Amino acid sequence: MFKPAPAAAPELARLGVNSIKFLSVDAIEKANSGHPGLPMGAADYAFILWSRYLQYDPRDPHWLDRDRFVLSAGHGSMLLYSLLHLAGYDLPLDELKRFRQWDSKTPGHPEVHLTPGVECTTGPLGQGFANGVGMALAAQLAAARFPGLFHHRIWGIVSDGDVMEGVASEAASLAGHLGLGNLVYLYDDNRITLDGTLEEAMSEDVAKRFAAYGWRTITIDGHDHTQIAAAFDEVCSVDPFAAQQPTLIVARTHIGHGAPNKHDTHKVHGEPLGQAELEATKRAAGWPLEPSFHVPDEVKALWARRAEELGRVHEAWRTHEQTWLAEHPESASLYRTLRDRVVPADLLNQLDAAAPQETDATRSLASVIEQRAAQLIPSLVGGDADLGGSTKTPIKDSPKVAAGAFDGRNLRFGIREHAMASMCNGMALYGFFIPFNSTFLTFSDYSRPAIRLAALSHLQVIHVFTHDSIFLGEDGPTHQSVEHIAALRLIPNVDVWRPADAHECAAAWSAALQRRDGPTELILSRQKVAALPLVAVADAARGGYVLVREQGGAPEVTLLSTGSEVEVAVAAAKRLTAEGRRVRVVSLPCLELFARQEAAYREAVLPNVGQRVAIEAGRSDGWYRWVGRDGLVLGVDRFGASAPAPVLAEKFGFTGEQVAARVQDFLK
Repeated sequence: MFKPAPAAAPELARLGVNSIKFLSVDAIEKANSGHPGLPMGAADYAFILWSRYLQYDPRDPHWLDRDRFVLSAGHGSMLLYSLLHLAGYDLPLDELKRFRQWDSKTPGHPEVHLTPGVECTTGPLGQGFANGVGMALAAQLAAARFPGLFHHRIWGIVSDGDVMEGVASEAASLAGHLGLGNLVYLYDDNRITLDGTLEEAMSEDVAKRFAAYGWRTITIDGHDHTQIAAAFDEVCSVDPFAAQQPTLIVARTHIGHGAPNKHDTHKVHGEPLGQAELEATKRAAGWPLEPSFHVPDEVKALWARRAEELGRVHEAWRTHEQTWLAEHPESASLYRTLRDRVVPADLLNQLDAAAPQETDATRSLASVIEQRAAQLIPSLVGGDADLGGSTKTPIKDSPKVAAGAFDGRNLRFGIREHAMASMCNGMALYGFFIPFNSTFLTFSDYSRPAIRLAALSHLQVIHVFTHDSIFLGEDGPTHQSVEHIAALRLIPNVDVWRPADAHECAAAWSAALQRRDGPTELILSRQKVAALPLVAVADAARGGYVLVREQGGAPEVTLLSTGSEVEVAVAAAKRLTAEGRRVRVVSLPCLELFARQEAAYREAVLPNVGQRVAIEAGRSDGWYRWVGRDGLVLGVDRFGASAPAPVLAEKFGFTGEQVAARVQDFLK
């Protein structure tokens, strides 16, 4: 059982707290930008947590049994940067002095992988909250597979703004339902928001709300060191994987604590103190006005001792790890496979071999391939927003994850798309697992903020979106996606796959499972698609390839298409060829990956000859990059309608005959 460090003497603790405060406000003042209120208000409990309870090793930020610390209130980033610097991470004082400046390791809001010790990218309120829930869930999955190996918690600081966001409510509900006892959040209850007081917009009892979710709640004075330590002792008295409830510590604090004139006002939330108030605050604390960024030698020594202590804890765990693996040889191979998220070198060929040779919806074809992927890759885990029967993504022969039963691979997120996607980000950040989630494409809007942060954070998360266009049919325009594919393609570092057949589904899943630097979207149909001419799956795996070659010379026209409309392009090409036209059909299941191919390959697929026509049942705007200003795009730039898919195809002009006629008119 992990034991906390002894409490610092009161005077040393005071110096430690003030070091955090004044490193933060000095950096914000120098940048003339930032949020001093939270770092000043949270410094007391943050100091005690990091100097006595939090388990980490600044020399190895990725130690597997470390506690994870999530600053969901990412606007208070200087609190975290000050702690990381003091704790001994590779974040020198010069980086604090460069807060919010170009190419620094101290951006305005924390960014994972940019700053050593930052566990997740936060700032959009509520996202860090849900990320932490995902981390806690992943930790439970790992602990269930390797019982007795790990002993760590997920800690976090959440704000009034975080608990107001809907994504936090979704995630909190599921955390309580699953009994994630390894999750501990400090709610910084300062009752001030950026524009005023909390009571102007919220009057509920947050502790009672979380108790209703199934959380244990503890209420403390967030500046009283005795109460803070007692709350942490209570949390740490139980093994994190034996506890059956997540914990919310409601810490009543005062924003801008110690600032004589801005204490408890919204003016201290999101703007520097100003030189006069900064000096007044330092005088009130007995802190030297100069130099800026002052840290007393006693405080440096305290953090150095703490780093040495934790280094020994880390070494002891390494010994425990080796002993555990030796005593559990049946688990050692799985441990290394999950730790490294290993995928087979010939994954593409193995998945393609499993591709069904039949006409079916791409959601069904991709499902068969996913099952093979799950057999090959034990890291693959995931779930859906209560739509598994429609998205066809549940992993067969594996149980559902439930409270106290974390050995399965199927996650029941409930109807919580935003939390689902954000939690998957947290699972990816935790490691060991490659998370996926699924819902209808039109509901990707609920997931979009999390997808954006996954892209920014370079996280391997797979989103399976089915019912991908107007052709889902009778449910009508509320469920028919029109703008969603284009919207997803607009997000930087997102790969959007819209496969047309089973081979392309294999290529899509293979790419998603091997891509480590960003999220992948699999866009799948509800309606059946025709079998296409057989091509080498390696070509499909490049994101774009020639499906049908022109006859008798250079192409007069190239038809570009994706997904279920590729068969329409093939049918149109047959008609046009019979009418004497030289027609090429190019399938582009992933525009982003195709764009990353070498120029010679792109030019071989899309030579700069003839005309180009794009065919996709969605917004047309983005296709002009590929067809040129003078090209033709056959898309859907209005909402759909409720009718059977074949009727919609005819009414919206997506039959082979209609497309061929449009192309002939275009070529005249």
